[in-house]
Amino acid sequence: MQDKNKSMLMLVSSMVVFGTIGIFRKNIALPSATIAMMRGFVGALFLVLFVRLRGGHFSRADIRRNLPVLLVSGAAMGVNWILLFEAYNYTSVATATLCYYMAPTFIIFVSPVVLKERLTRKKLLCVAVALAGMVLVSGVLNAGFSVAELRGVALGLGAAVLYATVILLNKRLDGIGAYDKTVMQLLAAAVVLLPYLLLTGGLRDVSLDLRSLVMLAVVCLIHTGLSYALYFGSMDHLPAQTLALFSYIDPVVAVLLSALLLHEPITAMTVVGAVLVLGSAVLGELPEKETNRT
Repeated sequence: MQDKNKSMLMLVSSMVVFGTIGIFRKNIALPSATIAMMRGFVGALFLVLFVRLRGGHFSRADIRRNLPVLLVSGAAMGVNWILLFEAYNYTSVATATLCYYMAPTFIIFVSPVVLKERLTRKKLLCVAVALAGMVLVSGVLNAGFSVAELRGVALGLGAAVLYATVILLNKRLDGIGAYDKTVMQLLAAAVVLLPYLLLTGGLRDVSLDLRSLVMLAVVCLIHTGLSYALYFGSMDHLPAQTLALFSYIDPVVAVLLSALLLHEPITAMTVVGAVLVLGSAVLGELPEKETNRT
């Protein structure tokens, strides 16, 4: 019971920290791709040191066997970060995060084709409710919605598609530890982004004031390194269902902080849409009752 309580505390802590990343991104004067690359390199280094200090090790055999999938999923993770960080630049943290959490809905929708899973009526209902919620969150029903807002929504949804892709690719990994997988994916994300930054000049004339430097360090060390360590460390004593349900602490925290700290406007439609999106996601994660036929 003590191990379970500790794991629960680790899980909740990681989700709360994840929910604050948009606040910090708003205060970093760097392109999104640069932040994403730094997040990958520094986060991976942090996790390597973390595992070594705990006396753990990485399995080269497991990594080699899964290397192609790790590289592709890592690349998807890196581009996913770019799109999410860009979404913060065009719309509110709350809206961008809620768009991002359409990922479970996308997974439900494609699972019959990709994972050969049965698409039940409950899951179809969840998809419909989530899509209705996204219409409200996006603001397209308001007469005064802006092109920038729609661009932010599109970027957030693009990030959600790539996040779902990462999850689906992880289903194809074979017998690899959580830390091995995460370190390789973080490194792959950074390596893929590096040539892009070199070609586009994203690393030229990079100048950071003290505030941006501190915020970047927090995103790399706390939001990536420490939070991933807490998240994967909580998996040992918690069921997958609990991990899935508690992941929705992240967008709830993002919505609340965007209103309290950034004073971003939250309309009644946004609130209703948020409830629909998060409610459908949570409902979609709940196990379905099996009916006994006689």
